[in-house]
Amino acid sequence: MNTRQQQLEAFNRLLDIMDDLREKCPWDKKQTLESLRHLTIEETYELGDAILDNDLVEIKKELGDLLLHIVFYAKIGSETNDFDIADVANSICDKLIDRHPHIYGDVVVADEEEVKQNWEKLKLKEGKKSVLEGVPKSLPALVKASRIQDKVKGVGFDWEEPHQVWDKVQEELQELQVEVQAGNQDKIEAEFGDVLFSMINYARFLKVNPEDALERTNKKFIKRFQYLESKASELGKPLADMTLAEMDVFWEEAKRL
Repeated sequence: MNTRQQQLEAFNRLLDIMDDLREKCPWDKKQTLESLRHLTIEETYELGDAILDNDLVEIKKELGDLLLHIVFYAKIGSETNDFDIADVANSICDKLIDRHPHIYGDVVVADEEEVKQNWEKLKLKEGKKSVLEGVPKSLPALVKASRIQDKVKGVGFDWEEPHQVWDKVQEELQELQVEVQAGNQDKIEAEFGDVLFSMINYARFLKVNPEDALERTNKKFIKRFQYLESKASELGKPLADMTLAEMDVFWEEAKRL
């Protein structure tokens, strides 16, 4: 691994390159905070994919892409004299010190759970009116639900035992079934949302990240379906012309593989 001096030199090299690109490259000169936003989101998802695949080479590359974006935003901020990379770094350093009084102060904590509870309490002391203010509005709904539940847990609003959450899941499923039988589409959607929310809550008690779990299932399904497609292609038979029974044979093969 690199020494701290080598790490600092590498970061300084990136800052120098960013200065060059912003001055000399037509594309880089044109970018704004807003134009980079969707690209940053895309890079974040690519990093997430690499992490789920446990591809360390890709993780390194995607972290580099995200680091570039951070440096890019800071460079743009420096051009308007609003902030630069030092302000960005010092801001997070100050926050980390303030939010870890058990490390940089005299607060004593027993475990990870107390750390999380103190974190949310400290945020409220900083002037936030709600523990939910830190949940981005633009988060995907599944991730947002998970973050909401995690944050309210930090101030003690939570179930006590996993079986209570599972009972709630069963209750919501029954309420959904009632609305399905009644045929009221608006209420079906509302109850379906309640089922998903309660399942996400149950995942938390099982120490399962629901976003990761669902994405792993997505990847598994894609792999199996593409195997099915390849087998149909070998037979020279379009999937649309195959019966479900025929497709199921290859699906089961894919599961065994």
